[in-house]
Amino acid sequence: MGETIEIRTENPLAAAPVSRLLLQFAIPSVLAMLVDALYNVVDQIFIGQGVGYLGIAAATVTFPFVTMILSIATLLGIGGSVYASMRMGAGKREEAEKALGTVFTLAAALGILFTAACLLFLKPLALAFGATEGVQGSLAYVLDYAPIILLGAPFSMAAVALSSMARADGSPVLAMGCFLAGAILNLILDPVYIFVLGWGVRGAAIATVTSQVLSTVILLVYFLKKGRMRLKRRHLCPALPVCGQVVMFGLPACMIQAAAAILQMELNKAVVRFGTGAVGGEAALSVVGIVLRISAVVVSICVGIGVGIQPIIGFNQGAGLNHRVKETFRRAATAATAVSVVGWLGCALFPAQILQLFGISEPAYLEFGARCMRVFLLGMPVAGFQVVASQYYLASGQAGKAMLLSILRPLVLMLPLIYLFCGIWGMDGILYASPTADYLTALIVALLLRHDRKGPQKSGGVLSGQDQR
Repeated sequence: MGETIEIRTENPLAAAPVSRLLLQFAIPSVLAMLVDALYNVVDQIFIGQGVGYLGIAAATVTFPFVTMILSIATLLGIGGSVYASMRMGAGKREEAEKALGTVFTLAAALGILFTAACLLFLKPLALAFGATEGVQGSLAYVLDYAPIILLGAPFSMAAVALSSMARADGSPVLAMGCFLAGAILNLILDPVYIFVLGWGVRGAAIATVTSQVLSTVILLVYFLKKGRMRLKRRHLCPALPVCGQVVMFGLPACMIQAAAAILQMELNKAVVRFGTGAVGGEAALSVVGIVLRISAVVVSICVGIGVGIQPIIGFNQGAGLNHRVKETFRRAATAATAVSVVGWLGCALFPAQILQLFGISEPAYLEFGARCMRVFLLGMPVAGFQVVASQYYLASGQAGKAMLLSILRPLVLMLPLIYLFCGIWGMDGILYASPTADYLTALIVALLLRHDRKGPQKSGGVLSGQDQR
C-alpha cells in the first residue's frame, strides 16, 4: 500500500488533471502520427507529379507490405508499451526494462526475416496485391519501389516499436520528434531524388528508408543515454514470459494492421477488376490509393489521440484509479469524433482541389476521384469514436474485446460487403461498402460500451462499476 501511495504522489500520471495529461500525451502522439501520414501524402504528391498515375498505383500495390511491417511493429510497440506502463505503474522498473530489450531485439530480428521472405517471393506477391503486367501495368514500377521499402523493414519496425516505448517512458515529445526529423529529411530528399536525380519511384523509396534510419538512431540514443527505462545488454535476449505479455497486449493492435493489409489486397484487386470505362483499372487504383492516403491523415489524428491515452490508461489501470481511466476515455472519444467530423467535411467540400495536388487534371479522372472521395469517406464521422474505443480496450488490458474491434470493420464487415456490393453494383458497390461498414461498426461498438457500463464490473471493465481506490 505504501508503494502505491508513493507512486501516486510522485507520478503525474496518477495525480495531474486528466485534461492536462491528455494534451501532454495526445498532442505529441497526434503530431507524430500526423507527420507520418502527411509525409506519406506528400510522397504520393511527388510521385504523382514526377512519375504519374502508374507510380501512385505502384505505391498503392506496395501498401500491403508497409501495412504488414506496421502490424509487426505495432504488435511489439503497443504490446511492450502497455506492459511497461503497467509495470512502471506498479513500481517494477526492471520488468519494464526487460520489455524494452525484448521489443528492440524482436523488432530487428523480425524485420530482417520479413525482408528476406518478401524479397524471395516479390513478383508473385505483387501480382497478388493488385499489380498488373504489360506496358500500361504497374508491375515494373512496383519492382522498382517495393524492394527498397522492404530493405528498410528492420529500421521501420524498430522506429515504430521504440516510439511506443518512448511514450510509455513518459517522453511523448521524443516519440513525435524522431518522426518529425525523419519526415523533414524525407521531404528534402524526395524532390532531389525524384526530380533532380531522376530516380523516379526508386528515389521516393530511398528517401523513405533514409528517414526511417534517422528516426531509429534518435530513439536508440535516447534509450541508451537518457531514458527512465534503459536499453541494457542483459535485457537484449528476449525473455519468454515478457514475450507472452507483449503478444497478449499487442495482438489486438497488430490485428488492426494485419486486417487492413488483407483488406487492402482485396480492395486493390476489386478496383482493378471493376475500374472500366472512362477510368481504367490502374487509374482507378491510383485514385483509391490517394483517397486512402487522405483519409489516413484524418484517421492518424484519431489514432494519435488513442495512442496518447495509452500510458494514462495503462498506468491508472495498474494503480487502481479507475475513475481517471473513465474520464480519459470520455474526453478522448469526444476529441477524436470532432476531428473526424471536421476531416470528413473537408473531404466532402473540397475533393477536386485535394486531388489536383496529386497531378490529377483530366476531367473524367478528376470526376471519378471526387465521387470516390465523397462516397468512400461517408463513414469518416464515426471513425474517431471507433479508434479510441479500440485503444481503450487495448490499454485497459481487455484483449478479447480489443481483438474483436480490430477485425470487426475490415474483415467481418467490409470485406464481405465489397464482395456482395461489387457483384451487384460494380465500382459503386466498392465505394458504398466502406461507409456501410463504418456505421455498422460504430453501432456495434456503442452497444458493447453500453453493455460494459450497465453490466457487472469485471477486471479491466472500468467503464462500469465504482472506483477501486
